[in-house]
Amino acid sequence: MKFLLFLPFVALLSFSSAQAQTAPAAPAKSASASAATAQFKTSAVCDMCKTRIEKGMAYEKGVQRAVLDVPTQMLTVTYRPDKTSPASLRTAVQKIGYDADDQTADARAYNRLPDCCKKTNAVH
Repeated sequence: MKFLLFLPFVALLSFSSAQAQTAPAAPAKSASASAATAQFKTSAVCDMCKTRIEKGMAYEKGVQRAVLDVPTQMLTVTYRPDKTSPASLRTAVQKIGYDADDQTADARAYNRLPDCCKKTNAVH
């Protein structure tokens, strides 16, 4: 008897979930449509530098992606131009402790880098 009372409830649930699945999906917004890219020449010299810069840039407002190519020392940052600017991103790289293009790193941040990450270290 309880089964007969439970059966209409299950049928109603199945019908409502089928209706929800057939509803048209809303168009997805493209995140890359509003993204811009900036490149900076850094003073990074090793994989620890790569990790440090990419992680530090991930915390910057508006940054969607940061990738450092260690052999060329080029940092490519994908960001939202309504949230940040290339000048702000360059300053962020300097505050992490690395040169950004022709601007030198913040002295305090540079002094806190491990020895292997300093540009004066000859062995890498």
